[in-house]
Amino acid sequence: MSNFEELSQSIISGQLDRVKSLTQQAISAGSNPVDIINQGLIPGMSVVGARFKAGKMYVPEVLMSARAMDAGMELVKPLILSGEIPSAGKIVIGTVKGDLHDIGKNLVSMMLESAGYTIINLGVDAGPEKFVQAVKEHQPGVIGMSALLTTTMLAMKDTIELLKEEGLRDKVKVIIGGAPISQDFSDEIGADGFAPDAGSAADLCKKLLA
Repeated sequence: MSNFEELSQSIISGQLDRVKSLTQQAISAGSNPVDIINQGLIPGMSVVGARFKAGKMYVPEVLMSARAMDAGMELVKPLILSGEIPSAGKIVIGTVKGDLHDIGKNLVSMMLESAGYTIINLGVDAGPEKFVQAVKEHQPGVIGMSALLTTTMLAMKDTIELLKEEGLRDKVKVIIGGAPISQDFSDEIGADGFAPDAGSAADLCKKLLA
């Protein structure tokens, strides 16, 4: 088994320390940092994404894999010039104002990152102004908003309204997700799409950015 395959396997099994040491070995052996990402880290995460979607892996395991992948990325990123990895597109993602849940949002960003998108993660409790500011600053193709509480869902509508006021609504696609969110709610507030889970969110972004 090649070092890259072993690296992918270690990500699938969520072995953070193993991923770090294999990534370090690959760097020391002179492997191209972009190859380490594209042939080692990302393929591992893609398998995790597919298994999660198929119900063969669960959130805690996926998070362990994500942390392992992040640890590998942290070692490789400083060695890469910003232009070396072509990005499939930029996506701003955040949990809306008043909501502090981030597991779902982090899973989505991870799936998107492993699909080659550049993610600008606004964290939790992100108000409409924060999303609008990020759109002005980063000019993403898509904004992803997440909410877990029914009480915070309306913050999604406020964000879309503010984008309209600022004349930015036509420049960006808006997708939403989270436990209480439905297609009906998405239509009602004028979002471009809704994703029931992390795997679908990645597919939805690909469709909207195509």
